[in-house]
Amino acid sequence: MPIASAAPAPTRAELVDHLVRTRIAGEVATPRENNLTHYRRLANGDPYYWFGLEFGDRWTDEQDVLAVMAERCGVNDDPHHRQGQDTIDPELTVDALDRAAAVLRKAAADRQRVLFATGHPGGLLDVHRATAEALRAADCEIVVIPDGLRADDGMVFQFGDVAMLERGATLWHTHSPEPMAAILDGLERDGRPLPDLVMADHGWAGCAGQHGLDAVGFADSNDPALFLAEAEGTVRVTIPLDDHVLSPRHYDPLTAYLLDAAGLVG
Repeated sequence: MPIASAAPAPTRAELVDHLVRTRIAGEVATPRENNLTHYRRLANGDPYYWFGLEFGDRWTDEQDVLAVMAERCGVNDDPHHRQGQDTIDPELTVDALDRAAAVLRKAAADRQRVLFATGHPGGLLDVHRATAEALRAADCEIVVIPDGLRADDGMVFQFGDVAMLERGATLWHTHSPEPMAAILDGLERDGRPLPDLVMADHGWAGCAGQHGLDAVGFADSNDPALFLAEAEGTVRVTIPLDDHVLSPRHYDPLTAYLLDAAGLVG
């Protein structure tokens, strides 16, 4: 059954205003030149920017990548704008939250097995944790990852229902797909079913989508891979946002909106 809401969910207009004020969307901190560099490196085939996805030769023109990012993330679509401020359209962020809410609503109705993971524990951990708590209350199974998993010179652990990479007793910021690959390989090795749904970010979500799993992911304006994957249908939903703003509490209204739209609060 739905969990009680700690605070009323914002309206769409209230959330848009909040996203802009906290720079989760609107005029974000990621500079234009950084965005374009990442688009070019993805187009040039650098696997670091593919997030575990396989694009082949489908995105070899960085202008095509820019066009998708303008459409799905809201960055400036002018190829001659090379430096300075860039943007995430807050309306696109909320549109994506609404699409994600529909996926979560179905997961709850079908009592799906759901796996949560993040490479951004300093920003998005509580978004994932609260969503996992809400789905558990709706009788979903939150996937418990196998013990002893290693990836990228670290350990893959689970805290508050969310898988993360740990090195030297520190939770690690990573865009790598390898920790998710370790989880999926570990589940198969143990003879356990794979998740029905993965909610994650960056390489964690990209790897899940490439494995044919339903995936919902968060991604920043300088991380085009998940947006391309959504355009191709490999990832169900990609939510555009700045993934590490000043305070993790700034994401609370976004989480409240998502859970309310999914019918997971009451």
